[in-house]
Amino acid sequence: MKKTSRTRVLTGGAVVAALALGGFGAYSASATGENTAAAPAAAVAAKADAKNKNTTRTTHLTVEAATKAAQATLDAAEKENQRVSVAVVDRNGNTIVTLRGDGTGPQSYESAVKKAFTAVSWNAPTSELAKRLAQAPNLKDIPGTLFLGGGAPVTAKGAPIAGIGVAGAPSGDLDEKFAQAGVASLGK
Repeated sequence: MKKTSRTRVLTGGAVVAALALGGFGAYSASATGENTAAAPAAAVAAKADAKNKNTTRTTHLTVEAATKAAQATLDAAEKENQRVSVAVVDRNGNTIVTLRGDGTGPQSYESAVKKAFTAVSWNAPTSELAKRLAQAPNLKDIPGTLFLGGGAPVTAKGAPIAGIGVAGAPSGDLDEKFAQAGVASLGK
């Protein structure tokens, strides 16, 4: 059996411990150093992005405005004793607000969302889009769309920023009339 000196074992252990701690310190120092250096770089990047010609700004409907439009839509339907659901979606088709009128059918909620999505996607009333199905019947196969009257786009500077969809009245013409009342309320 070979004898190892106690000094060698202690020295070897100390070297391993020092390497481990040194590595940890180096990682900690570099992480801290990166965060400190990243803050000014992020500020510079933010300034550069504001002037970047590769980006654009878009206009979005506020939650307050979407709620106002949805309520105006529901009020217009109630004046004519119609029970409808109303959906307002943003430019990307994400739902901002929905209102279900008292006594509406279970299908009206989803139909209203799809009509709003369809109107904002094509920047046209869904009654007009429904007429296009004769020339392009596969349009109806696009997920999330519904080509029935009742959807109206909301525009700013000629570009769509939201869509209002209504479902539940006995005809798409009535649904769309109420959606247009919601759009009109935003101009007041």
